[in-house]
Amino acid sequence: MSQTAENTDIVRHFVNQALNDGNLNAVDRYLAEDFVRHDPTAPDIHGRDGYKEFVEMNRTAFPDYHETIESMISEGDTVMYRWTFRGTHRGEFLGVEPTGKEIEATGMVEMRLEDCEIVELWDNFDALGVLEQLGAIPEQRLQ
Repeated sequence: MSQTAENTDIVRHFVNQALNDGNLNAVDRYLAEDFVRHDPTAPDIHGRDGYKEFVEMNRTAFPDYHETIESMISEGDTVMYRWTFRGTHRGEFLGVEPTGKEIEATGMVEMRLEDCEIVELWDNFDALGVLEQLGAIPEQRLQ
C-alpha cells in the first residue's frame, strides 16, 4: 500500500472511531504526542489530551454526532476532506444552551501526517450556520 493510500485509511479510521464513535483510545492511536489542531474560530488545541476534551465537548453537545466524509484528496503527507456533520443539540455548544434541534453543518479539514500519525490539523466549518440553526443569531441571507 502506498503512503498516500495508508494516510487516507488512517484519516478515515480516525474520523469514524474518534469523532463518530467517541472512542478516545483512537485519539491516542492516531494522533502524535505533539499534535496541534488549528481553527480560525478557536484557540489552537495542543496534544492528545486537548483533542480528547474537544471530542468530549462535541459529543456532549451532540450525543449523536456524525461526520460524513463527502470527498477526500490525499497527496504525500497531506490529506484533505470535505465533511457534513449532523447531530441533535443536547448540551451546551458555543455558549448556546441545549435546544433539542437537529442541525447540519459543513466544513473542510487538512491533516498532515508523519510516520502514520496525524501531527497537525486545520479545520474550517460553517460556525455561523450552526449558530443560525440553533437560534442563537438571526438567519443571515445575502440579497
